[in-house]
Amino acid sequence: MRITVDEAKCCGAGQCVLIAPGVFDQRDEDGIVVLLAETPAPALNEAVREAAAVCPAAAIHLVEP
Repeated sequence: MRITVDEAKCCGAGQCVLIAPGVFDQRDEDGIVVLLAETPAPALNEAVREAAAVCPAAAIHLVEP
């Protein structure tokens, strides 16, 4: 799995960080998503899928093989 994020779409809700903290973080100054792992370990795939599904701005995009 490969992840991309659209910072321009991000509204800073932080759900991704709560669900997959090893993959996502937020900038201190504005809460915009920071991608920590573009290709996370397979054990994190389910959490990443959930984070993408609940993102209110649809800012997380997944590319799966």
